Amino acid sequence: MVAPLAVGGQHIRQYHQNGDPPRILITGGLGQLGTGLAHLLRGKYGKESVILSDIVKPSKEIVQAGPYVFADILDFKCLQEIVVTYRIDWLVHFSALLSAIGEQNVPLAIRVNIEGLHNIMELSKQYNLRVFVPSTIGAFGPTSPRNPTPNLTIQRPQTIYGVSKVHAELLGEYYHHRFGLDFRCLRFPGVISSDTQPGGGTTDYAVQIFHDAMAGNHFECYLRPNTRLPMMYIEDCLRSLWEMLVAPPEKLRTRTYNVTAMSFTPEEVVAEVKKHFPELKVTYRPDSRQKIADTWPEVFDDSEARKDWGWAHDYDLSDLCNIMFDNLKNQQAGNR
Repeated sequence: MVAPLAVGGQHIRQYHQNGDPPRILITGGLGQLGTGLAHLLRGKYGKESVILSDIVKPSKEIVQAGPYVFADILDFKCLQEIVVTYRIDWLVHFSALLSAIGEQNVPLAIRVNIEGLHNIMELSKQYNLRVFVPSTIGAFGPTSPRNPTPNLTIQRPQTIYGVSKVHAELLGEYYHHRFGLDFRCLRFPGVISSDTQPGGGTTDYAVQIFHDAMAGNHFECYLRPNTRLPMMYIEDCLRSLWEMLVAPPEKLRTRTYNVTAMSFTPEEVVAEVKKHFPELKVTYRPDSRQKIADTWPEVFDDSEARKDWGWAHDYDLSDLCNIMFDNLKNQQAGNR
């Protein structure tokens, strides 16, 4: 018997097959979320139960932390071999080109974000996997209501990243209704972490500012000071993902949910950061990412996730600043 877990006041049970913990494959595992999720899931299900994968050569630390394999999501047979060899039960599909990067190479974004997804969906159907595919605030567009943005509303994104995520949401729900596939999806806001460097995404300014403040650098923001966007700290993000993965199917009235923790503007996070570093110098120089941000939600309505499976965030803006600076100071001390 597996002990029940309390999530949002509801009792849920971890999924076990024949008394064993689930075996989980994470694609695109060396991105912002993959290593953190692998650490979280290995803590719950055991080191050998979580297979991290990517096309990037892993560091020594990644290999020592648990199983790591090469996985090209455009190669169906490669994925098939991994699923069979490692007896995979759940698949978390992170592989994707993000918003700003995707706009620079649309053909590659179509191959990775759409063709790769098709392989994942068909593989999951063939082997009866529980599959999680993240979506994003970028799945909405300028005709969507922005404050607040409800769970079900018009979606007409204007980036290839957003288009590919709407495609993923719809295809996943189709596979669920047509074939009974256990598809699960969360629309994440901007995710903030001290463990990864900013990668050029539209919300990455909210990570860069902490690094610049710590280093004594001048912070130049590529968004206007009043650009409001939804955000969440990575620990909230990963916990929401896990809670969605283990939520009882009967609790899920839909297969795609908004989740968030806070919404703020650059000038609001600057004000909070200046409580720690009052000397921080800031200028605003909007670039092409401003046009993307102007089509995204300002405030995310995640009331359905809170009602259906008990989602609740832990970190607000003040908490976020405290923990980011604590983590970065500890990293600096460890590097000395």
